[in-house]
Amino acid sequence: MGKVISFINQKGGVGKTTMAFNAAHALAKNGHKVLAIDLDPQSNLTLLFKAQNELNIYHLLVNSVKELKMLHAPALLGNVMSRGQVDLLPAGQELSGFDLTVASINAPRQLVLRKFLESNGMIDKYDFIIIDCPPTLGLLVINALCASDGVIVPFRPDDFSLKGLEHFYQVIEDIGDMGIVKAPEVFLHVPNLVDLRRKQESEDLNKIILAIDTELGVGKVFSPFLNKAGLVKSLATRKSVFDFKTQEFSDLQEKFSGVAQRIEEWSYEHI
Repeated sequence: MGKVISFINQKGGVGKTTMAFNAAHALAKNGHKVLAIDLDPQSNLTLLFKAQNELNIYHLLVNSVKELKMLHAPALLGNVMSRGQVDLLPAGQELSGFDLTVASINAPRQLVLRKFLESNGMIDKYDFIIIDCPPTLGLLVINALCASDGVIVPFRPDDFSLKGLEHFYQVIEDIGDMGIVKAPEVFLHVPNLVDLRRKQESEDLNKIILAIDTELGVGKVFSPFLNKAGLVKSLATRKSVFDFKTQEFSDLQEKFSGVAQRIEEWSYEHI
């Protein structure tokens, strides 16, 4: 049975989509069958995959709710999915209206994504399902959390990130308290776009790591990703870092392979 892992941070500009994209490709490079799901209405992950489709994950989720029959679209899973080294369920602007769309249903609104994945046998078809979440803590993210086994939190080392993490941990606790599903485990935090030459940034990073160690235990923070030009180049060409053979990408390839290894190790511990 595969593992569902969400990349989440309610703060934008932390490189969350980049992390999800390259981690998914690192897992695929290791021989795993991987599905990426773009749950962000901004559709940045979809753009990185160069996927274009009028129908997207929003239509599949709406179609999965019987009470919303009047809104069902002619969207089939096979037609919406973009297949490749990593398969993708793309996003669309329609996702911004998801909360309102499901507001009146009697079925648990926070379980729409989970039930969709289960009813389509996705957990059995893939080794890993990677979800790129929008930078909010709204209903889409709650759906992702309720569908997930684990969570990875990319973050920038600043005071705002520390406050955001405290709020996020409370949301995870609230999901567990609901008693509907088991709360996912936040098993990795990834400092991203870090400039260790700046004293304040180094101090903020150490402060955040200490807070995470205190809240969740030691070993939940990955070594920092530095603000590298290679990452900008790969994004501009809409390729993963593993598509490049030049020396300038070797460090980034090693780092994302390390993230994939942490995901694999965590997964093996939770079979």
